[in-house]
Amino acid sequence: MLTREEDVEIRALKERGWTIAAIARHTGRDPKTIRSYLNGTTAPGVRKRSAPDPFDRFVAYVTARLLDDPHLWVRTLCDELEDLGYAMSYQTLSRKIRELALRPICQACLTATERPNAVIEHPPGEETQWDWVDLPDPPAAWGWGSTAHLFVGTLACSGKWRGVLAPAMTQPHVVDGLDRISRGLGGISRVWRFDRMATVCHPESGRITASFAGVAKYYGVSVAICPPRRGNRKGAVEKSNHTAAQRWWRTLPDDVTVEQAQASLDQFCRTRGDTRLRATKDGKASVATIATAEGLHPCQPPRIPRFWPPSAPSHDKHWSPTAATATRFHPSSPAHRSPSPRSWAPRSSTSSPPRESPSPATSWRPTGPGRWSAITATSTPSNKQPWPARTPDDPTAAKNASHPARTPSLPHSSFRQQLAKPISTTP
Repeated sequence: MLTREEDVEIRALKERGWTIAAIARHTGRDPKTIRSYLNGTTAPGVRKRSAPDPFDRFVAYVTARLLDDPHLWVRTLCDELEDLGYAMSYQTLSRKIRELALRPICQACLTATERPNAVIEHPPGEETQWDWVDLPDPPAAWGWGSTAHLFVGTLACSGKWRGVLAPAMTQPHVVDGLDRISRGLGGISRVWRFDRMATVCHPESGRITASFAGVAKYYGVSVAICPPRRGNRKGAVEKSNHTAAQRWWRTLPDDVTVEQAQASLDQFCRTRGDTRLRATKDGKASVATIATAEGLHPCQPPRIPRFWPPSAPSHDKHWSPTAATATRFHPSSPAHRSPSPRSWAPRSSTSSPPRESPSPATSWRPTGPGRWSAITATSTPSNKQPWPARTPDDPTAAKNASHPARTPSLPHSSFRQQLAKPISTTP
């Protein structure tokens, strides 16, 4: 291969009338090499490949993708090509796109400038940054309208991130995302950083709301609110938002469900996000390796009631000491104090019968501490069966002869003493 200086020299000798053989003897090169450079078959400084370029079979695909989406990331395109058998590096793909001019020129991007930024040090396990990102044009089958929302949480030290899809940016979706993402990240950091989202703080003052203060207390974290108009302060999660929108959302098929899309995002975070390399003091390490040294606090197990689902409240008519100490009952109102049927309502405590009687022929008898029952001489409440007649063989017949209508056996002696009093026909 001739250098550019040699190429200039042989062309000057040719212009002076030298023959190719004379030029070859003068330069010490083969006459066929001199002839190929003079004819323009070979360019100086470019070595001809002995084997076909392995990138040639991907040129058509790369060209079609960039024509369809001129702002497609090279990293996203590299992910797609790797699934098709691309074995070269990201740097090679970027160089080939520049050399072959495969990306169309966007006039709007020519005037864009980069914002000034600064690198902020984050100790391991110190901070998790949270933010929403809007995803345009979700599948119509989702029924979410023109925009889907992704709640993203990123560990500021390692850069590990997870996301949760949501149809709206409400506080219940925020709390659900906080719990699910924290478990996906492997634990809880000491500080949670938010921008001035209304579901977390008051946007004007930056003070957290009373409802979200309870959430922070439950997880045992401190809450940091970004100053207004300081988007770079939480740059880690901003970069995760950019990655989710460019590398995952742009490649999501249109015929997936919400559950399938969420599973696709989780797989992308594990296979693409956690495996990327980052510079460390000891060289380079993957995001997953750095995240293991974060020292996060473990998440609390979900609090589920002991008996789930809860059963409907039951108003058992049989008295027990446990039920009596928990709730007292009395007839709810004079209109409902009829022998049949009766409705009951809670009452704090009482040991005397009601002051009103539904009829002169009605008397009251205690059926439990604070519980009274109306008795008439001519009728029996329809919701209670009459007690069977006692026989002389019944061992409790003599004991209960004076009061045949009350319960044969009662648990407390004080209650039995109360029943020993004569039942009055007037309140």
